[in-house]
Amino acid sequence: MKKEDIITLPNPHLRTKSQRVHVVTDEVKALIKDMTDASLDWENSRPHEISAALAAVQVDRLERVVIVRSDFDDKAIHEFVAIINPEIVKYEGELLTEFEGCLSVNGVYGKVPRYSKIRVKALDIDGNEVRFKADGFLARVIQHEIDHTNGIVFIDHIRDDKTAFAKLDENGELQPLDYDEHIKDNSILWD
Repeated sequence: MKKEDIITLPNPHLRTKSQRVHVVTDEVKALIKDMTDASLDWENSRPHEISAALAAVQVDRLERVVIVRSDFDDKAIHEFVAIINPEIVKYEGELLTEFEGCLSVNGVYGKVPRYSKIRVKALDIDGNEVRFKADGFLARVIQHEIDHTNGIVFIDHIRDDKTAFAKLDENGELQPLDYDEHIKDNSILWD
């Protein structure tokens, strides 16, 4: 898959709940590889961004499959870990509001409240149940991707905050977006 296979708003599938995976088949493993390829192709087209994670719905497959980058700090490391049917079993820590972006929301970043720590249950690529704790940026990323599997896009958390939107400038720095000019009547973002 290529970056062009990543669907963006207003595609209605992004607002659809994904189905559970009952058995991790070769087809599911092929989907994980396709998602990784699309993520890296997207990333290679952007000098200031990384592809931190991707949910299957973002390549128009309504299955509860998520890939998460194994190293957020080194863009040269192209490894992703698959988590299948991920569920947050416990929210912990504090609720922090920070900027997020999304491969399916072109050019817009937004301040989203997320818990700083979570406990997750999922299946790994071999179909084994795994349980783990995540904190910091990893916890934020996993919450974002689980939202995708439930038909929720990050902007759904911030519709009422006119100061919460930004875009990247040519130097990779976030710059505020004027709500009335760029966001309010943007039917691409809202359903």
